[in-house]
Amino acid sequence: MNGMATAAQIVVRITFAVQIVLGVAFWTGNLLALVNLHIASGILLVLGLWALAALGARASAPLGIVVLAAAWGLVVIFFGLTQASLVTGSWHWTIQVLHLLVGGAAIGQAEALAARIKRSEPAPAPISSS
Repeated sequence: MNGMATAAQIVVRITFAVQIVLGVAFWTGNLLALVNLHIASGILLVLGLWALAALGARASAPLGIVVLAAAWGLVVIFFGLTQASLVTGSWHWTIQVLHLLVGGAAIGQAEALAARIKRSEPAPAPISSS
């Protein structure tokens, strides 16, 4: 399970980097043709979070953390897909900041889950040379 958690964590980290780069580009009015890539990457990030939530449940992580991560994934997707219409005009920046914070919270949850999963597994037995 440790390997699967590491793989999901890597997916989350890579997609987070893509999200930040594209998000900053969009904020500055650049690369707007890549919005669909940003959406797809965000969905992949959430899938990684959900994978970590499932692995966390198997590793006996606290139920509250697992449920929060699973529900937060839905929040991330809903917020990401609806943010353009939530607040428009000169106050849209507030939604953009909230969008960044919601995504950042997802990353924090993914990292916390990965750490718990990795801590829950017993250390491999040493190889004896007898």
